[in-house]
Amino acid sequence: MSVTVVGSLNEDVLVAVDRLPGRGETVVGRSAALVPGGKGANQAAAAGLLGGRGDHTVHMVGRVGDDPSGDRQLAALTGSRVNVSRVLRTIGTPTGTATIPVEEASGENLIVVVPGANAELTPADVDTPSVRSARVLLLQLEVPLPSVEAAARAATGTVVLTPAPPRPLPAALLERVDVLVPNEHELVQLAGEKPGERSPAELVGLARRVTAGAVVVTLGARGALVVPGDGPALLQAPPPVTVVDTTGAGDCFSGALGQALAAGFGLPDAVRYAVAAAALSTTGAGARGALPDDDAVRRLLPRVPAATPVG
Repeated sequence: MSVTVVGSLNEDVLVAVDRLPGRGETVVGRSAALVPGGKGANQAAAAGLLGGRGDHTVHMVGRVGDDPSGDRQLAALTGSRVNVSRVLRTIGTPTGTATIPVEEASGENLIVVVPGANAELTPADVDTPSVRSARVLLLQLEVPLPSVEAAARAATGTVVLTPAPPRPLPAALLERVDVLVPNEHELVQLAGEKPGERSPAELVGLARRVTAGAVVVTLGARGALVVPGDGPALLQAPPPVTVVDTTGAGDCFSGALGQALAAGFGLPDAVRYAVAAAALSTTGAGARGALPDDDAVRRLLPRVPAATPVG
């Protein structure tokens, strides 16, 4: 019942600020810290902590540099019960990095990524038994698109794609994706629409324009929107928590969703579980500072509101 993640590994530079800067503006940070990150590695760490043992093994497929940063990323994933035997070293290219200013009052953030070794991941790298045999394969777009497509083609289990950072998706890739997990802004871009606030009903319409498969739209503090390939859409609100930092909450959501689907949950129940996990992940600093285990999520589940139909 394994989960495999094909994606990025980064070293994050977290900078605490009173407020996020505007275009061309300089602000003074309060503190800075180096922490493990990358959308792929964050999803793997979340899935690993939620159940990465025994038959629930979580595998990471990606690339790091031959540098101390790469050592730190591998050690952090191993500590989260993730198998890193398919994370390859890239000679002469540094491990990827991300600089993330975080607004202390709200927990909101901005992210600038330098791909580094992530850009060197090849289709041959993802041709591995851990991809082919995974019950759930988690993908994102911080590694080259041909490698994402190759992994999706090789998969025999459920394919979950987080389309971030957003880019046009080939029809052949969408056909291989069982569950697409954009946030609302990514969904609007995928649908070719102008930025702007949309109601849940409008987002359902956009999701069904983008793909005939299932879509789960993450909505931040509003929870998540479940749009099945057929049947009614549902809005799943999150439980109340005290937010410290939203960095990586979407990655935690995807990792928890993958683990729940691998455990046999139906999509609405898997989303409910993932909303609870993501909410807990915002109660500490950094993308992995408050990643929960399964016991913590199950304790919070009774406080998750019932999902409501979207007309």
